[in-house]
Amino acid sequence: MTHTGPAEVGGRPPHAELVAAARRVRANAHAPWSGFAVGAALATTSGAVFCGVNVESVALPAGVCAERGALAAAVAGGHRDFAVLAVAGPGAQPSPPCGVCRQALAEFDGELVVLAAGETGEPISWRLDELLPDAFAPQRLDR
Repeated sequence: MTHTGPAEVGGRPPHAELVAAARRVRANAHAPWSGFAVGAALATTSGAVFCGVNVESVALPAGVCAERGALAAAVAGGHRDFAVLAVAGPGAQPSPPCGVCRQALAEFDGELVVLAAGETGEPISWRLDELLPDAFAPQRLDR
């Protein structure tokens, strides 16, 4: 199931702007081993946008995905409430976040809108809880 939202919600950047930001920032990715450069743009509920790129390492698995890079930048900036994540990869096919990134994002909000785009064309969108149903989320801890 895919979800599409309004062009702009609550002062947040329009989805097209987030996809464009993810596509732009992927030029800064460090992907010499896979050649699979990825960019991500994460919008907070207050409208701030944080970008990340994948950074590979010859010493696997020391690299980091673009989505977790954007998430780390947002958290470092004091943000914990997220609305939309745009991810852009190479080629024509959209690339949704990997399982590790899905789990990291689920720490914050399973209803996060995730947009996945290729280099061109329209993105595909989901809610995170559709990409990672029954996630191991903080509410599962018995505290």
